[in-house]
Amino acid sequence: MLESCRNAQERWGGVHLLIDRWLQDRHELINAFDHLRLEQDADARQALVGFCERLLDYVSAGHFEIYEQLLREAEAFGDERGIELARQIYPRIQAITEVALAFNDRCDRGDCLGSPGLADELQRLGQLLQERFELEDCLIEVLHNAHQQQAVATA
Repeated sequence: MLESCRNAQERWGGVHLLIDRWLQDRHELINAFDHLRLEQDADARQALVGFCERLLDYVSAGHFEIYEQLLREAEAFGDERGIELARQIYPRIQAITEVALAFNDRCDRGDCLGSPGLADELQRLGQLLQERFELEDCLIEVLHNAHQQQAVATA
């Protein structure tokens, strides 16, 4: 019994830590976004560059670390419902990622400051990020939390 518990902890404990770190990164991204919207002076360029760095790090971690781990976990538990949900949600997350990457490509050096429509673009990006966070939370709930409970139940 202890061995199966230890195996579950070794197998899925890392996923939990990865998610915790990623959610902390999300919090920092939101703070950078809020800070950016408040900056109107010489610090605006620095705030924009910092936001773009966090944005790129966050969306990259989602695609190259988190989603992959969550899907592997779902596959290991034979969770077809969770895998199907991920297949439904992922295209929308991907579309939001493309908008975020396009924003980053255009503004990562702060060159877009003062461009017409930047405030509207930031507002739209904020709305899309909020939608993405909700979709990600759904994935975490379905693809990780349910499995975490199963792992404990089988231990």
